[in-house]
Order: sequence, then structure tokens, then C-alpha cells
Amino acid sequence: MEKVLTVKNPTGLHARPATNLVQTASSFPCEIMLIKGDKKINAKSIMGVMSLGIKQGEQITLVAEGEREEEALDAVGKIIESVFE
Repeated sequence: MEKVLTVKNPTGLHARPATNLVQTASSFPCEIMLIKGDKKINAKSIMGVMSLGIKQGEQITLVAEGEREEEALDAVGKIIESVFE
């Protein structure tokens, strides 16, 4: 399953929200990937998420495969689309 999402946070996915995203992704047994342009990373890797340099307004694709994939897409998607500080 996959979803295309737009980052709404004014500072993008900086350290705190990236950590929250990784912790949430890691709580699911399925594989979760983030795709930005031609880069595809494991959403359970803080270094991977930070390496994408995701900024406000950018679209990213979230892909989940395996057990509880739909639930994982919803939970991680909410973090990506929220306006957190």
C-alpha cells in the first residue's frame, strides 16, 4: 500500500518530528519506506529520514508492506501531515 503526502510542518521533518516518525514506524511489524524523488529509505531509520532533508510543502510517498500496513500508513501519515513544532 502507498500514500502520497505533503509535509505541512513549517520546519519540515527536522530532528524531533523525524524521531517521532521513526518511533511510530518502528512500532509496526511491516516494512515502511519513505520515497522522495529518486531516494528510497527505511522509515525506521533516523539517519535515513534525516538524509532526505524533507521541507515544508514537499510531497513524499509512504509505502508499507506486510502485517498492519494500513494502520501503519495512517499512523505515520498523520505525523507527516501534522503541523508540529
